[in-house]
Parts: sequence; C-alpha cells; structure tokens
Amino acid sequence: MNKAIITLELDKILEQLAGYASFSAGAELARALRPAAQPDVAQRWIAETSESRLLLTVKPGASIGGARDVRQMAARATRGVTLLPQDLLQVRQTLVAAARLKKTILGGDHEFPLLAQMARGLTECPALTQAIDRALDDQGAVLDGASPKLARLRREMRLVRDRIHEKLQRLLGSNSAQYLQEPIVSQRGGRWVVPLQSSFKGRIRGVVHDQSSSGATLWLEPLNTVDLNNDYRQALLREEEEVQRILAELSAHVADEADSIRWTVESLALLDLAFAKAGYAEATGAVAPELVPFGPGDAGSQRGAATGIGAGSRDEITVSTHPGSTLRLIQARHPLIDPATVVPIDVELDDETYIVVITGPNTGGKTVSLKTVGLLALMAQSGLHLPCDRAVLSVFETIFADIGDEQSIEQSLSTFSGHMTNVVEILGRADGRSLVVLDELGAGTDPTEGSALARAILTVLRDRGVTTFVATHYPELKLYGHGTPGVTNASVEFDLDTLAPTFRLRIGLAGRSNAFAIAARLGLDQATIDEARALISDSRDRADDLLDSIHKAMDEAEAEATAATRSRTEADDLRDELRQRLRQIDLERLRVLQDARIQAEAETRDFREELRRLRRELSAAGKPLTEIRRLRQEVERVEAEVMPEPEPLPVVGGIEDERSGRPLQIGDTVWVKSLAVEGTVLSLGGAQAEVQIGRLRTRASQEELEWRPSAPAPPARDLPRSMARQAVTAKLELDMRGERVEGALGRLDGFLDSALLSNVPWVRIIHGKGTGRLRSAVREALKSHPHVQRIEDGKDGEGGWGVTVAHLVCD
Repeated sequence: MNKAIITLELDKILEQLAGYASFSAGAELARALRPAAQPDVAQRWIAETSESRLLLTVKPGASIGGARDVRQMAARATRGVTLLPQDLLQVRQTLVAAARLKKTILGGDHEFPLLAQMARGLTECPALTQAIDRALDDQGAVLDGASPKLARLRREMRLVRDRIHEKLQRLLGSNSAQYLQEPIVSQRGGRWVVPLQSSFKGRIRGVVHDQSSSGATLWLEPLNTVDLNNDYRQALLREEEEVQRILAELSAHVADEADSIRWTVESLALLDLAFAKAGYAEATGAVAPELVPFGPGDAGSQRGAATGIGAGSRDEITVSTHPGSTLRLIQARHPLIDPATVVPIDVELDDETYIVVITGPNTGGKTVSLKTVGLLALMAQSGLHLPCDRAVLSVFETIFADIGDEQSIEQSLSTFSGHMTNVVEILGRADGRSLVVLDELGAGTDPTEGSALARAILTVLRDRGVTTFVATHYPELKLYGHGTPGVTNASVEFDLDTLAPTFRLRIGLAGRSNAFAIAARLGLDQATIDEARALISDSRDRADDLLDSIHKAMDEAEAEATAATRSRTEADDLRDELRQRLRQIDLERLRVLQDARIQAEAETRDFREELRRLRRELSAAGKPLTEIRRLRQEVERVEAEVMPEPEPLPVVGGIEDERSGRPLQIGDTVWVKSLAVEGTVLSLGGAQAEVQIGRLRTRASQEELEWRPSAPAPPARDLPRSMARQAVTAKLELDMRGERVEGALGRLDGFLDSALLSNVPWVRIIHGKGTGRLRSAVREALKSHPHVQRIEDGKDGEGGWGVTVAHLVCD
C-alpha cells in the first residue's frame, strides 16, 4: 500500500496526526503508521482511538505531559557514558509522567481495557526517580546532599571563599582602593581577582590573570590571596570529581534500568499515538468506522497468482461473483479540504455492486470523490476515525490507486505510458480482497482505443471480484456501467445556471454531457450548436436526452422528498407543542380541582364545628340525641353535595408509567384497600409487605396494596366523614399517651362524638399513668360531658388506672 499512501495523500494526514502527538516518539509512530491488512488489528486500533476519546472526555487532564524520548540516553548509559544532569532530569520527567498516566488510566470508575493493556507496560522505576530527586534540583545542579563528601567539600570551599573575600574587602577599604578601576571582586580562571587600573600597575603586588579588551583594566590577584586561591582551586577540582562520580553513579543506575526505560518510552509512544488519533478525530468531527468482514460469495478465497494484462493470457482470469466487500460512507468529507468549503458525499454499494464508474465534467469532483473513498479506507485501517456521519467498511488486504491530474493531448505518450504502467502493476496484484481506485482510466491516447482498453480492464477487475472505483470521460463506459452485472454508474453534478460544478456525487446515475448547454450559456449561436448536434449519432443524442429526463425526474423526486421531510419535521414539532399544551392544561385542571377541594373541605369543617356547637347547646337544653343525629345527617348530606367522593386525579408526567412495569419498592406510598388508608412501604418479602400507617405497622398482601404518587396526607380531622368514622370505630379506644392536655382534650371531644353517633355503649381512653395530669384532665372532661353516664378505671390486664373506661348514654 506504500504507493497508494502517497497517491491518496495518507502521508499528509499522518503528518497532521503527528502534530497532535505530545513527544517525539509518539510523532515518529504517527508518521510511520501504516494501514493494517488484518481485520482484528484494524478493529483494535479503532477501539483504542475510541477509548482515548472517552478517556480525554471524562479525564481532560490525562496526557503524556513532560515525557521525552530518552531511549538514546539509556543506551549511552549502558555503554558507560556519564549522562549530563539535563539528560538525567529528562529520564526522571519521563518516568514521573509514565507513573502519573498509568495511575490515571488504571484508576477511577471507568474502564479502558485496551489503554490499560498499554499502560501496564509503563515501569515507574521509583528507586531511580528518587535517586535523581535527591541528587539534582530542577535546573540540573547537583545538590549538596547528593553525597556526604560533596557536602563536606562545599563547606570547605565556602570557608576558603569567605577568607578570600574578607582579605579582598579589606583591600577595597584601604588606601590602595584608589588604584582600582572600581571596588568589586570578580573571578578569572577560577581565581578571585580585583580590577586594577593599568596605569597603576605595580602599585599593588600580585598576579595578573587577564586584562580588558581596551587594556585599561588588569584583573589582579593580590599576593596575600594566592595561597587561599590555590586552596580554593584545589577544592573546586575535588568538588568536580565528586560531582562527576555522582553523575556516573546515577548514569549506572539508568543503565541498570535501561530495558524498563525503553519499554516505558515505547508504551508512552503507543499511548501518545492513541491520544493523537483521538485529538485528530475531535478536531475533524470524525466518527468511529464500523469494520465488517467480507460477506458470502468471497472472491478472495480464489485469489492466488493474479492474472490479467501483463501477467498472463485472458484464459487464466478467474471469473468470480461479488467479493463480499462492504463500503458505506455517509456524508463523507475529504479531510484535507477546508471544512468550510468541502462538499460531503454519500457512497453506498448494494449487495449486487462492487464497481462504480464515475462520470461528469472536468473539475467537477470526480477525482476528489475517488480520493475520498480511497483515503478514508486507508485511514480506517490505520485506526483513525473518519470525517463523516457514518462509515461501514470491509478491511482490504491491499489498496491500489492510480490518480493523476487532468492531462492535455500533447502529453499523450508520456501520460498514457505512465498510467498504463501503474495499471499493469495493479492488475498483476489485485484480487478479491483488494480496493482499486483509478482516475481517467484509458486517458492520454486515442479515445476509441482508450475506451476499449478501459472496458477491457474493468472486465478483468469485475471477473476477478475486485472492488473498484473508476473516473472517466468516455461515454462508452456509461453504457458499460448500465448494462454490466456488478457495475453501476455514478455522476458528479454540474449547475448549468452558474456554470460551476456542485461536487455532489450521485450513485446509480451516469453523468450528463453538458457541452452543448455550456456552449449556449457562454453565447455560442444556436445554429452552430444545432450543426454540432447533427454531427453526433441519433442514439447518442437520444441517450443524452434520456439522461437529462432521468436527472430532472430525480431532482424533482429529491425536492419532493425534502419537502416531505420538512413537513414531517414541522408536524413532529407541532405534535410536541400540542402535547406540551395538553400537559399544561392537565396541570391547571389539577390545580383547580385541588383548590376547589381545599375550599370545600374548609367549608365542611366550619359546618361541622357549627354542628358541634349546636349539639352542645341542644344537649344543654335537654334536646334528645335523635335531634342531634338528624342535624348530623344533614351535615353529611351537605358534605356529600359540597365535597363528593373524589374521582381519581388524572395522571400527568408519567405517573402511571412509574408504577407500571416495576414491582413495589421500599419507600413507595400505597393505598391499603382493606383499611382504606394510605401508608408507606417499609419492607418487602415474598408476596407480603410491611406498611407504616401513622404510628401503626402492619403486614399486608401486595395484592391489597395500590401504588399512589407521593403526596402529603391530609390531617385526620380533614378526612371525609366515612373515612373518619372507619378510622375511629376500627377500635373502641383512644390512645393519648405522650400528648399535651390541650391537644388531647380536643381529640377526646371528636372521639366521643363519633362514638355516640356509632351507638357505642362504652369507650376506653388510654392516658397512661405518668404524673397524673393528663388522667385528671381527661376524667374532669368526661364527668362534665352530658352523654357520659359514668367512668371507671381499667380492669386488670386493661391498664389499670392508666386507662379510663367511659360508659355512654345511647338512645
């Protein structure tokens, strides 16, 4: 595929890909990337790119960060070379970056199996990293703590230097300072000196080590510092020896880890390449291609010694059916064309077609279409995501391309010979597992002979089952594409109004000849055009007219399809809008019903309070209980009119869906049918459920429970009368333990009312013993109640004096 890589410009794509790499080793892998001929390899590369895109999305900070290709440094260390401090720092940075990236990939909630496989090849070498950290600072200077000897030597150097500076400072403060160019101390050749004016040479005894370029300044080492400078110089040499020893020791450590370092760099390069592919995919808006195996009728099973022109006789050609290849590119864009101007194309081969003949005007996009198909196939097999909306391709074992610029007749010999040499080579190697892309097949020679050769070459490729895309100007190939099994026509469109190509590719329809139309648009008189038409055959003219009719019909069909799609979209938008409006209406209806119900309940409560007041007045006046019951029944009648039994509220926002299709869950609000109350599910076990109803816990069959949307339950006093009666008469007792006196007495009053209306002969009030305050208040209220005949303590087993039994007067 090497020649196709250049012809289809994959090398330019790889150069762009290298620009997304983080270090040189990754960039080298990008430039050296070659398409895989094995489906499993190509599929794994695609998956690696997809994983990298996901990783960089969920962990944006993941990167190679700071890594360098230190393989050569490790190799030099194995040969005994002492590495420079900057080299050692690069080794350390690479190992630290590898450790950080390994932790990023292998840690966290997401799993990246393919990247993790590469990350496991990253060796951290912690001992080496720590040794370099102890010995070098971030600028590469060897630290005092690198060794005890180095620390001692540097202390001695500082002492000697301080003594030298002390003597020189005394000189600068003495009368001899007038002979100096300026009062400073400097170094020349590792020795401390002062700047003496050359005109005062000899005034200060010492050794001259240098002079300025003008000769006006002499750099003088005073005699009283010579011995100290000698000591300082020797200390410098001893320090340098120790520094070199430390660097050599670190280099030996690098040599010991050379294999691990090499593996780490290679693994980093593979990860860097995967990250570069991900970055390139994001930049180009690419999608992961779906790679599929060759289907039934595989011509590749019959490949062997390929035959054809230049490779044997015609009789040796293997005749085959569809090779089973798949190629589907939807809205494919050539990645080297400006995204703002590129025109996407759709290329889709059906189960009967594996050769496409593209016709159309010059500069109309035929060559770009060919290159797009071939290049995207190469990119997919290189593990790259493709700039299109969808891509499904087979993995071709070989991809061939012969593409050249449009040529003139003067270049016929050289052009034809060059193209034919490439075609002969392709025919000698192509088989059922190949993809062949040919531009201007048979061009550059006599049109009649060129057309015949083009048809013969296509027949060889068709019989051999080679997936092929061909661009041509020859009208004879349109008929070949129309009437030959396995072959279809395609065309690039031309806008006669603007006299410019649209670059759109249409599969299944041959290109029109627009020469006469273009000539007319450019001003050629009609008589000349008519004379030209008369010179071509009637069949050719009728064929062009038929193509014009077909193109027009397809344009109209596409326009109608576009209009239908637009109408369908508008209808969908309108339906969504209506659904939203209906939902808002339902919500408003719920709100109105709720408000009305709250108002009715309030009115009923007021009416009930008025009834209690009247009952007390009637009782005080000696009215019989039957009169009270009559009034109570009147209240219930009014209550039924004002607040009828509530109908189920309409479900809005998917409440029914929330219950349907799933079992009850802990925490659900349910309606207990047998008790006619709401409760909350506490636990589930088999067909039973434990339900919390107020302070009561009970077990019930799940069949008795009906799911309800969660909503605050109304206070007990606000329940409809039938429910209130059931809740009170379910037991002949009222438990008040733990309640305040004021609240308890209010409940007692309502409890006695319901008991009297239910013709209950007696009731039990549980107030507990405690301090006795609640018991006393309850008994005082019972004694003063007109319908309590007598009271007594609970019997043994009933709670004793913690319970009061009240006997009621019943009619």
